[in-house]
Amino acid sequence: MQRQDVVAFLEERFPSALAEEWDHTGLQVGPLHAPCRRVMITLDLRLGLLDMLPGVDLVLTHHPLLFRPPQTVDPESPLGRKLQALLSQGTACYAIHTPYDVAQGGLGERLAELIGIREARPLEPRGELVKLVVFVPQGHVEEVAQAVFSAGAGQIGRYGRCSFRTGGTGTFLPQPGTHPFIGEVGKEQHTPEVRLETVVPRERVGKAVSAMLAAHPYEEVAYDLYPLLNQAGLHGLGRIGTLAQPSPAREVIESFATALGGATPQVYGDERIRVEKVAVCGGSGGRLWQTALASGAQLYLTGEIGYHEGLQAEEAGLTVAALGHRQTEAPFTSHMASLLKERFPQLEVIER
Repeated sequence: MQRQDVVAFLEERFPSALAEEWDHTGLQVGPLHAPCRRVMITLDLRLGLLDMLPGVDLVLTHHPLLFRPPQTVDPESPLGRKLQALLSQGTACYAIHTPYDVAQGGLGERLAELIGIREARPLEPRGELVKLVVFVPQGHVEEVAQAVFSAGAGQIGRYGRCSFRTGGTGTFLPQPGTHPFIGEVGKEQHTPEVRLETVVPRERVGKAVSAMLAAHPYEEVAYDLYPLLNQAGLHGLGRIGTLAQPSPAREVIESFATALGGATPQVYGDERIRVEKVAVCGGSGGRLWQTALASGAQLYLTGEIGYHEGLQAEEAGLTVAALGHRQTEAPFTSHMASLLKERFPQLEVIER
């Protein structure tokens, strides 16, 4: 078994196309075209774990080791020591960050299960869909298609690289001052072309169009963008739903804290109210308190929220509990381990 086999399996469940624009999810260090017998799973590759690297083929983390590209690498710095240890051992490091946060079956649903939320749906869905249609000369379709797919287009549920292609004839008359890829200035051209169409989340339209234009051979590209009424609806940050029965907010918070391993909650608002509709978002989900309130949540559980945001939520009538960034993302480790053990029984999986 190869490391790339493990990565391909995880990519199917948590597509990298779901990553936020600012995220650096994916391969961090090392080769994937190498055998894989032992995997270590952890939220962060900490210095205290470096002694465990001998014999580990792949380190799977939630937070990227190279979150921001370094300008220099000091071998005595914490980052330098980690990179040196990985490279010297031939160990690959791969991060699944925001794709795991937003994907169907990812962090949001794991947390919702711990709380007992029923019929959980994304708190901030990804995303409103736009149809991208572009006309490409024959022989260049795959290049353009792969460019838009890499920019986040073509994802329908758990199916990636989705498109539809039909052949036809494109006509154009190059005007003086143009530099046509096909044809001559002043002569009307009839060219076999392919209508390539796919879907793009609205938040990724700009990136997808830029990638398409960069890959397209034409000087002027004919393309269309159509807003769609259908929504992806399967992925998104956080989850919201109802409890089996109304319960005091304090009991829900305490139960969630226990399920996370004894987290200490910081609470804003009234803990005595009985709540039925609950929202949750792991990590730094403080900014979504207004979304939770607008969605009808009476209680919002997250990893961290700023002091002033917490006060605003309290004054708006929403009870908020912050249980720690690391604590609310901790289910990543055990969840990933269970997925890999089920899919690859021969693989040795270490949780840290």
